Amino acid sequence: MEQKPILVVMAAGMGSRYGGLKQIDPVGPAGEAILDYSLCDAARAGFGRVVFVIKEEIEAEFRRTVGARAEKSGLEVRYAFQRLDDLPEGYSLPEGRVKPWGTAQAVLAARGEIDRPFAVINADDYYGPRCFEEMARYLEKARDGEQYQYAMVGFLLKNTVSENGYVSRGVCEEDGEGYLRTVTERTRIESGAGGIRFSPDGGESWQPLDPDSVVSMNLWGFTPSFLTETGERFAAFLEKALQTDPLKAEYFLPGVVSQLIEEGKARVKVLRSPDKWYGVTYQADRPLVAAALAEKTREGQYPSPLWQ
Repeated sequence: MEQKPILVVMAAGMGSRYGGLKQIDPVGPAGEAILDYSLCDAARAGFGRVVFVIKEEIEAEFRRTVGARAEKSGLEVRYAFQRLDDLPEGYSLPEGRVKPWGTAQAVLAARGEIDRPFAVINADDYYGPRCFEEMARYLEKARDGEQYQYAMVGFLLKNTVSENGYVSRGVCEEDGEGYLRTVTERTRIESGAGGIRFSPDGGESWQPLDPDSVVSMNLWGFTPSFLTETGERFAAFLEKALQTDPLKAEYFLPGVVSQLIEEGKARVKVLRSPDKWYGVTYQADRPLVAAALAEKTREGQYPSPLWQ
């Protein structure tokens, strides 16, 4: 009997742009967080375990809210902690560093709880049920051969921007067979009257982006081989980061994926989603998300309250 895939939830962010713990902020009709809906969709799709990657500082509050509700989802619930000092042997935390090391290190933090194919999501993004259904089907059959067999869900850029400020997205390029060729992390994307654009230098200059570009919303599917590769590459990242930007450099998950593709070690199937993304990057996003979830509840997509 095939084991059910694992869901890894990256929930260690401190919500600096949002102004609070958006991972647990109630936005649903009965006080649910966005993450509650992802857990519901994942459980329905066939995932068997959820691993929450959090900071130790928020553990008590997280367990009391989303964690307690997750126990009702039917998923096996586990926790992992993203620690600043969880570094390869021979490396130490730079003085003054308070920023987490990024999404690749967040996934590594869960390595002790992963023993089968797994998906990775952000805690503060609403992805929709179809994404989890497609990813679960893929992961149930995922087996590494001559190349690692991974997947990602791709969204249209225009469906993922915020009206209230800049966002970060992995901008993707596919080959003719629907596999990922490259993914480039853009950390400052804005939408305005002139269209969608990004800045490579913190707002000093701007370049346009095609609104129909496929982007990653950090909904990835991996086999356990990804943990080995990510761990082995962490030291090389630190060698450069500690010289160039020791307080802010981040080890991005899409960067590891890109390296593996370039080296011919992995193939990443792009599973497309036509859905509109909802997320709470900023406080001003919150009413839009609340309205969308209320509408989905009225349409019968979700019960209210979500957890009985």
